[in-house]
This record gives sequence, structure tokens and C-alpha cells, in this order.
Amino acid sequence: MKENPETKSARKTPEDRGDATREKLLTKSIEIFGRYGFDGATTRMLSEAAGVNQQAIPYYFGSKEGLYIAAAEHIGAAISAHVSTLRDRTRSRLAEAEATGMLIGREEARSLLTEVLQTIATLFVSRESEPWARYLIREQMEPTEAFKRVYGGVMKPMLEVIGRLVAILLDDVPGSQRVRLRTMALLGGVMVFRVAHAAVLAQLEWKAIGPEEVETVRALARELVGAIGPEGKDT
Repeated sequence: MKENPETKSARKTPEDRGDATREKLLTKSIEIFGRYGFDGATTRMLSEAAGVNQQAIPYYFGSKEGLYIAAAEHIGAAISAHVSTLRDRTRSRLAEAEATGMLIGREEARSLLTEVLQTIATLFVSRESEPWARYLIREQMEPTEAFKRVYGGVMKPMLEVIGRLVAILLDDVPGSQRVRLRTMALLGGVMVFRVAHAAVLAQLEWKAIGPEEVETVRALARELVGAIGPEGKDT
């Protein structure tokens, strides 16, 4: 009997199955590492959560440590998928202004910064970011090579763009301590909705963060950016 061509094309190849196994391990390992940490997560816990054989970990990642690093890079790639287009567009606009000598004014900088901060806020109050946050909070407390990968790959480039916009609003130079402090404070103003999720719900008397609450957080992001101005002129 001839095999149906459609059935044949739909059948997963060994390569497809391998990709699916690797992806399951990465996704589930972020959750397990986030809950139990590197030391607390055993290879058995990791493989069972992903529904794969324990030998899949050394096969695809070399070791548990290799999986841990790959999980960090996976988080970085996922974040980048949400913010890289906006980050690169903003960076290109800054480079264009610098090249032409027609510097960006405060109103344009404020508009660009608002869009960036609202994008970050929307991403990190989403359910998608929950497992990332657990993993990253552990890395903030006890940084390893994994933190370096995420920081260098996605956090630092984004902070540099935000810092350049903050510098315009503060009428200061990028890289100054004042600009860096305001940049971190600005980012913290929206990240608190993820890292202090339980306290946020209790204090604001929210049952969950749904579409209406997301819009409230986005409005706050606009207010935070709107309050930045030169010394003695914060609006």
C-alpha cells in the first residue's frame, strides 16, 4: 500500500524529535531551576518534568551545568524576541541623530523612552515571564555565569539604550552615575510588579494582573518617564 504523501511529510524526523526534546528540557528546566536553584534541582527532577530520559541532558547539553547555562540563554533569547526590534529601532534613531548632528529633543526622547518602558512593563507582568523571573531573581542574589550571559546578551544593551534617553531628559551625559541611578530606578518602578508580585496584589487589592491592570501599569510607566527632567525641573 502506498504511503499518503501528506502523512509522510507530517511525520516527525529524528531531527524534529530532537529539537522538541531539547525545547522541552529548556522550558521545564527554567521552571525547576527557578523553584529549586541549581543545587536543589536534580537531573531526575529535570528529566521527569520534561518527560524525557535522564540521558537526554548530557546528550543535548553535556551536563546539568550546561543545561543551566542554556536555560539562561533561552530566557535571554525569549526576552530579546519581545524587545529587540524596539531596542534596535531606538538605537538606530539615536545613532542617526548623532551622525547628523541633529540631536534628539526631550519630547522625542520622552516618547521613545515611554514606548520602551511600556514594552518592558507589559512583558514582565505577563504570565510568560513568571518562570523567567524566578530564575533571574536567583541569579540576582547569587550571580553565576548564567547571569553574565543574560546581562551581556539582553540586559546591558537595553539598559544602555534606556540610559541614553534618560541622559537626554536629565540634560546629562550618558554613563554618569546620576543617569545610571535614574535608569535603574526607572526600570525598578515597573519590574516591581513582577519581583514583588504577591505584595503588589495585596497592596492594590487586585485578584490578578489582567488586561485592565496591565493598562494601569502601562499608564504608570508613562507617568514615571514624564517625571524625569533636568536638575530642579523634574516634571
